Amino acid sequence: MKILLVGGFLGSGKTSFILKLAHHLIEDRGINNIVILENEIGEISVDDKVLKGSGYQVKGLFAGCVCCTLAGELPATVRQIERDINPDWMIMEATGVAFPYTIKENLVHALNMDCRIICLTDAQRWKRLYRAMANLFDFQLKDADVILVNKADLVDEAMLAEVMEAVKAINPEAEVVSSCANEAIPIELVDRIMSEE
Repeated sequence: MKILLVGGFLGSGKTSFILKLAHHLIEDRGINNIVILENEIGEISVDDKVLKGSGYQVKGLFAGCVCCTLAGELPATVRQIERDINPDWMIMEATGVAFPYTIKENLVHALNMDCRIICLTDAQRWKRLYRAMANLFDFQLKDADVILVNKADLVDEAMLAEVMEAVKAINPEAEVVSSCANEAIPIELVDRIMSEE
């Protein structure tokens, strides 16, 4: 079972990205056995309903974040999914306030399972949100394998270039790519990252 962790702040486009990614895996790559693990704070998840409504197997973790209050529940849930479903891919959507690397460490230490990290950030709200929550953004982005600067169609070229440079300064090792909801996800990049062991 391969695991892909999708992180990013609230409203960055994680659920839309996951829908496109799942569609790509099924339609273009012929991978039908996919589980989406949804982590939301609260008892009801709109994202969970959107994903289930699109026909995907969705497992929810609620009432906390898997990088802190639900850290103990995550390994048990992942192990249960592996045992009961044994999917080819598990796509895990972290809460908008999670630190993806902490989740990755939890998987490695508790289960000896690694994962790839893709984080999304919102180009349109970047300046305003980064000013208020720089530490959160730094911790979300610093260990990602790929960073999608999403909603690129909602800013001009100068602003997009500024956000891309700021993101690259936070994580110079990541592949940083612009994206938007109206266009297909950058398939070649995603395929390359997902195929890496």
